[in-house]
Amino acid sequence: MTAFGLRRAPRNRAGVALTGREAFVLLIPAMIPIVVLSVAPLARGIYLGFTDSRAGFDVKTHFIGLDNFHRLIHDDLFVNSFKIGLIWAGSVTFVQFCLALGLALLLSQPLRFRWLARSLALVPWAMPPVVVGIMWKLVFQPQAGVLNELLYRGHLPGSNIDWLSDFTWALPAVIVVGVWAGMPQTTVALLAGVQSISDDLHEAAAVDGAGALRRFWTITLPQLRPVILAITTLDLIWNFNSFGLVYVLTLGGPGHATELPMLFAYNEAFKYGEFGYAAALGDAMVIVIACILVFTIRGRLKEAT
Repeated sequence: MTAFGLRRAPRNRAGVALTGREAFVLLIPAMIPIVVLSVAPLARGIYLGFTDSRAGFDVKTHFIGLDNFHRLIHDDLFVNSFKIGLIWAGSVTFVQFCLALGLALLLSQPLRFRWLARSLALVPWAMPPVVVGIMWKLVFQPQAGVLNELLYRGHLPGSNIDWLSDFTWALPAVIVVGVWAGMPQTTVALLAGVQSISDDLHEAAAVDGAGALRRFWTITLPQLRPVILAITTLDLIWNFNSFGLVYVLTLGGPGHATELPMLFAYNEAFKYGEFGYAAALGDAMVIVIACILVFTIRGRLKEAT
């Protein structure tokens, strides 16, 4: 970028500007892995959603058009898993944001041992989802779990509940784990946004008599709006596509009470061998995610204008 805002053409080591064809040739080594490992499998998966592909040797695959999607709409189990997925993704994203915002504001203050607190806040992010699931499964264990032990010693109700096997409490328990596991990345993004806000704005508002709460509503939140929109959108997509954490905790049970769309698709593909139908489920989830991205991009464009 030049001083007048004009973009300079890419150049080689000799300083000679590259033509468009030469630049494209240089991009090929980077594009090949993307096409082979990402684009091709995605295209193959989308195509399978329009076929009757099944598991097995010498099983012929036929193009069946929209039959899988028609079946999908009338599948009560999928509709139920989709509703659960929306509840899970919305609840986890909202609670994550609220708690992460409070934690980010706290960690932005000049506290003693702040470096240690920031490091500890990243611990869940450094743990694989499978390890997180196993750890929390031990916490929720009905006979010897930490949670029921604390409730029993505190003479509080609920000490005999099997949290991950109870139809009422399984989904809330899984949501708690999802919030804990996903808070670090939200906290880091919001903390970076908070630290980018100029102290002069808060000082000027304080001179005018604005209290801490008013400065938060009139300065901090408006300045964080782009970061909030970006991180909540990413969290919503990540949570909607969750698989490993819930799979380890409940396997989608009890009785499909925590069966997210990804778990439902996994069971259809690898438990029942319905590859075509499972691919159609994946296509439907891609459409949902694309709609979320379109909504987000439109919001960003409106803010820019």
